[in-house]
Amino acid sequence: MRSALIRIAAWASAGFLVSFGWGFYFATANKGIPVGPIAHTLAQLTQPAAAVVSYVNPASPLGLTWVAVTNAATYALLGLMVETVRGHHRSLRLSN
Repeated sequence: MRSALIRIAAWASAGFLVSFGWGFYFATANKGIPVGPIAHTLAQLTQPAAAVVSYVNPASPLGLTWVAVTNAATYALLGLMVETVRGHHRSLRLSN
């Protein structure tokens, strides 16, 4: 059980770091390079909460801290789902 909590925390940390990585990229990226739409799409795929908010209300300003916290929570929820399925399959494999 303890190792599952550590893996869920690792998922949350990954989500947090992904958000700050994209924030750093967009803060330092050259606006004249035409890879912007590709990078924006990848950022939305890896930050689902920010993608939903920007789709519903594109005029709302999203702070990096808010996006990082919600992305960490989203990744933690994803990690919880993965660990639940993993534990279920592990118990099925051990019972056979």
